[in-house]
Amino acid sequence: MQSLTLYELNTYVRRVVESHFDDTLWLRAELAEVRESRGHCYLEFIQKADDGNNIVARARGQVWANTWNFLRPHFEKTTGQRLVAGMKVLVEVRVTFHEIYGYSLTIVDIDPTYTLGDIAKRRQEILNKLEEEGVLNMNKELPLPRLLQHIAVISSASAAGYQDFCNQLEQNAYGLAFCTQLFPAVMQGDAVESSIISALNDIADQLDTWDCVVIIRGGGAAADLNGFDTLALAENVAQFPLPVITGIGHERDDTVIDLISHTRVKTPTAAAEFLIQHQLEELTLLNSLADRITRCTSERLRTEQLRLQRIAQQLPSLFTLRKSQEEQQLQLIWQRATHAISTRLTQQQHRLALAETKLKSANPEQILRLGFSITRLNGHALTASSQVQQGDTLTTTLAHGTLTSTVTPSSP
Repeated sequence: MQSLTLYELNTYVRRVVESHFDDTLWLRAELAEVRESRGHCYLEFIQKADDGNNIVARARGQVWANTWNFLRPHFEKTTGQRLVAGMKVLVEVRVTFHEIYGYSLTIVDIDPTYTLGDIAKRRQEILNKLEEEGVLNMNKELPLPRLLQHIAVISSASAAGYQDFCNQLEQNAYGLAFCTQLFPAVMQGDAVESSIISALNDIADQLDTWDCVVIIRGGGAAADLNGFDTLALAENVAQFPLPVITGIGHERDDTVIDLISHTRVKTPTAAAEFLIQHQLEELTLLNSLADRITRCTSERLRTEQLRLQRIAQQLPSLFTLRKSQEEQQLQLIWQRATHAISTRLTQQQHRLALAETKLKSANPEQILRLGFSITRLNGHALTASSQVQQGDTLTTTLAHGTLTSTVTPSSP
C-alpha cells in the first residue's frame, strides 16, 4: 500500500495551493478576532449562514508589520474606525499553505470604502429599527428648557475634553452660572455602551435635578467610535426624558447617537459654547424685556403725569362749572320743594276747614239751638226712660236756660 508522510502531504497541498493561487485575490469576510502582537496584526475571518447564526467558513490571516504600519492609519483615517471584531471587510489576500502552520491568508491591502458601506449599512439598520419602534425622533422633539443651568455630564473624568468643557462654562465672559455633575463612563472600547447606559440610569434616578444631559468625548482616537453605534445605546438616548446634547469630538463623521440626540455639536468645547449661547440668548431676552418694561413704565408715568397736569389745570373751571350746575340743581330742588310744601299746606288747610265745619256742626250748643235738649241724672245724660225712677230729680238743658223736674208716675 502506497503512503505519504505528513510532510509530503502538506508539501503537495502547498504546491497545489501555490499553483492555483499564484496571484492575490479580493476576499469579503467578517472579522471574528483582531489581535496585534510585535507590530503584526493577526486576524480571524468567518462567514455566517444567511440566517446570521451559524458559521459556515473560517480562516486565519495576518498582516505583517511592514504592511500593517501602512494599512492601519489609512484604514482608520478613511473609516474613522479601528479594525474590530464584527466588522465586515474587503481585503486583498495571498493564499498560502505552510507545512507546519497550515492554511492562512496574508493580507496585502484593505479596501476601507467597503467597510464604510457596511458601517453605514449597520447605522442605517439601527435608525430603521428606531423608526419602527417609533422612537427615532423622540429626544429631538423634547422642548429645550429655557434655562439650561443644571447639566448632567457623561464623560471620562480624565478626559481632556471634559476639563475643556468645564473650563469653558466656568470662565464664560458673561458671568453665567452653571451647575454640572459628572456621571463617569468609559468613552472608548467595549465598555462604552454599558457604561453610558448605566450613567443614563443614574441620571434618570434624579431626573428633577437636571435640565439636560451632555455626552462628551475628547482626546481619543477617531477610530474608537464603535461603541457609540449600538442599538441598545441608541434606544436609551432616543427615549431619554431629558434633552441629550452630544459632543463626541469627531469632526468627519456622525455616530448613531449623534443622529438621534436632541442636539449634536462637534466637540466638548462646542457643547459648552452651545449652552453658553443658549443662556446668553435668554439673558438677552430678559434684558430686552426689562428694558421694555422700564421704557413702557416711564412712558406711562409721563402720560399719566401730563394727564394729571391737564386735570389740575381744568379743576378750577370744572369746579366752577360743577358748582354752577349743582347750584342750579339745588335751586330747582328748592323750587320744587317750596311748591310741594305750599300745595301740601293748601290741601291740609282745606281739610282742616272741612273738619272744623263738621266739628262746629256737631257742637251740642248748636244742636240745642235747633230745639233739642239734654236731660241729665246726677250729671249723666239720659238716653232711655228706663234709666230713671220715680222721685229722681232731672236737669234739662235747653238752648237758653236749664229746667229741673221730678219724675212722677205716669197717668193711667
